[in-house]
Amino acid sequence: MSDLVPGGNVPLPDGTLTVDVPGPFDLSVLITGDDGKVEGDGDFVFFNQPSAPGIRLHSGTVTVDRQRLRAGASRVTVVISPADPGAPLGRLPAPTLHVTGPGGRRLARFDPPRPTHETVLLLAEIYRRGGTWKLRALGQGCADGLAGVARDFGVDVADDGTALDAAQTLTAQTTTGLTHTAQTTTAQTGAGRHADGFASLVNAERARAGAPAVATEPRLTAAAQAHAAAMARQGRLGAEGPDGRSVFQHITTRGYAYLSLAEHLVSGPRTPSEFLDYCLTGAETRRPLVSPAFSDVGLAHATDTRSGDIYWTALWARPLTTDGLAQAVSEVLSRTNAERSAARLPPLAHDPRLAAAAQAYSTDMATRGFYSHTSPEGLEPWDRARAAGCTHRGIGENIACGQRSPAEVVQGWMNSPGHRANILKADFTHLGIGFAGGGPAGTYWTQLFGLSA
Repeated sequence: MSDLVPGGNVPLPDGTLTVDVPGPFDLSVLITGDDGKVEGDGDFVFFNQPSAPGIRLHSGTVTVDRQRLRAGASRVTVVISPADPGAPLGRLPAPTLHVTGPGGRRLARFDPPRPTHETVLLLAEIYRRGGTWKLRALGQGCADGLAGVARDFGVDVADDGTALDAAQTLTAQTTTGLTHTAQTTTAQTGAGRHADGFASLVNAERARAGAPAVATEPRLTAAAQAHAAAMARQGRLGAEGPDGRSVFQHITTRGYAYLSLAEHLVSGPRTPSEFLDYCLTGAETRRPLVSPAFSDVGLAHATDTRSGDIYWTALWARPLTTDGLAQAVSEVLSRTNAERSAARLPPLAHDPRLAAAAQAYSTDMATRGFYSHTSPEGLEPWDRARAAGCTHRGIGENIACGQRSPAEVVQGWMNSPGHRANILKADFTHLGIGFAGGGPAGTYWTQLFGLSA
């Protein structure tokens, strides 16, 4: 069984799948093609419409028979909302996704970041890439209600005040939250000429918060422009464009390597000052704007010419440096050893050869956009350790993707039974750590453990 983190994926075997999220939640499913849009209202499976070709919702469990999906279907998105419509997700028990295959074989488990103010959570998607079906963990919180999510996927939702709640008009995705409104498909690109003026507005707010100023970074601005145009072309917000390229890949392909990153993906504001007003509406949206972790910013927009809606991308970053990477690696090691100390285990020592192998593997996953303990060539962790000159008697590996800080990634590993077992394995004596930004998930982390020879 695979324990997934946000952005992580796992190949799926043939046969019917069962998706279950125990607790006081309602499950919903949206069936789409490669364009991310439904063909009609029948592609929305929820409590008032519990079945569609290949999909059945019964007693809080979803079964997915991929062979029976309608023609053209290539993606099944699993959504949860509170069973009590008035209850915020943040006040309910933390949700956990369980996916099983034929014969009850457990395939994957996903514990998403705990929601706060969100009312809906896009939990995971079952998608076809080439001839292979995979499961990807999402964990994207939505504050716009189930109706907003449905409309974003192209469902015609009547606001009758009963089956679905009404959607708001301003839409935005941040690092921790996502809200939606459906749009149309054609786009007119706008230049990133607002970036310098936006930086001036932002720096006034940062000064009031005691944070150092940010500078407009041309490569971030170019990446923001490319991603804003991609969102406008497909008529919806998202970290991935219609060509499958993520906003993170737009950044790294322009030669900007980052250590820290946050993004605002927004539709609705008409000017940079309106965009800034949105950023100041809540603690989560304000955090990147005033965070001392960021030194660079890029802002751009694009217009959907059919609807006139404007899509904005703001990218906040700190560039990757040798010293910065060393500090991040040191913090992961320190937090890992703190967990071992709490369990009365001896600390792990840094090993430069394990570190070289771990760093190379994080970079490889980010560059080639895969996420697995087995490389595309079939190499395993011990193969990579051996190639780096390691002579340890035993090797273990933790990987993660999507986490934005050493604290977040170590906590994520500790919340996952398999990864926690590696961190707290008494026999391990040494550790190497790697980090890289880019790829579909944005960040890729590797811990490579070793036993003394």
